[in-house]
Amino acid sequence: MTTITFDHVTKQYDAVVPLRDVSFTIQPGEFFVLVGPSGCGKSTLLRMIAGLETVTSGEVRFDGELMNHVAPRDRDVGMVFQNYALYPHLTVAENLAFPLKIRKEPADAIRQRVREVAEILDITPLLERRPRQLSGGQRQRVAVGRAIIRKPRVFLFDEPLSNLDAQLRTHMRTELKALQRQLGVTTVYVTHDQVEAMTMSDRMAVLNNGSLQQVGTPAEIYQHPATPFVATFTGSPSMNMIPMEGKVLGVRPECIADHGEGIALQVEIQAIEFIGHEWLVHAVVNGRPVIRRTTQHPTEVPGTHTHWIVPAEHARWFPLESV
Repeated sequence: MTTITFDHVTKQYDAVVPLRDVSFTIQPGEFFVLVGPSGCGKSTLLRMIAGLETVTSGEVRFDGELMNHVAPRDRDVGMVFQNYALYPHLTVAENLAFPLKIRKEPADAIRQRVREVAEILDITPLLERRPRQLSGGQRQRVAVGRAIIRKPRVFLFDEPLSNLDAQLRTHMRTELKALQRQLGVTTVYVTHDQVEAMTMSDRMAVLNNGSLQQVGTPAEIYQHPATPFVATFTGSPSMNMIPMEGKVLGVRPECIADHGEGIALQVEIQAIEFIGHEWLVHAVVNGRPVIRRTTQHPTEVPGTHTHWIVPAEHARWFPLESV
């Protein structure tokens, strides 16, 4: 299992700086997610691991070994792209075997490894089909199989589920996580979907505008966001941000109560949404929208004023100028 270290890494194209002074370490065997909006630099970081992007300054290391100038073919990484990049004229078996044929491995060993990988991914009945004869989920499994067949030291996934429908995407999240746990290989996964990041990662790095905002477990990032961007990017609905007393109060929707002790908010109720297992109560505080999430049928009535309570232990404070 491999440790990956970014040490003050910057990427610059003339006047454009997509990554600025990024430092963090991915631990051996972790499922580590790079998450953030489009253009934040997450795919650039992934491509630096693969060797497909050069490093302007700083260092990328595998187990302490400097990788800045190591060619992609010599890094021993397996990568799955958003479009799967399968060869349309080859069968599933031939697509799986391709990386091993490039390495000139013996034919018997290739056939055995193809059978092993197909069994792991439950695609044995598909081995003689071509990509056009597969569903999106099946193509995704084949792409993963081609990445894992040569047992690389690192797996890299660049938004591999974004082309799937919502139900299949949820299913494949579970499958990928289980597969990574089974294989135990250090895995770096890029997504713009914070739900995907929260549900799949052992730890995650949140990026915005080329800057590293926070690294931590999903629970650490959700409960103790380091910046207003992290606070509002994670969670659905996101953290409420309420200016007051020269600071900004941040509170998760499920942490707001309709009675008790804490910080009192005078709110005007706007609307109530029932979403099956809970209610979302929409209100306004000093012209700012605020949402309370509850599993109990709310007593508030749209158009009226009332008080909500933020328990002190659930309040997060941010400098006003940082919002």
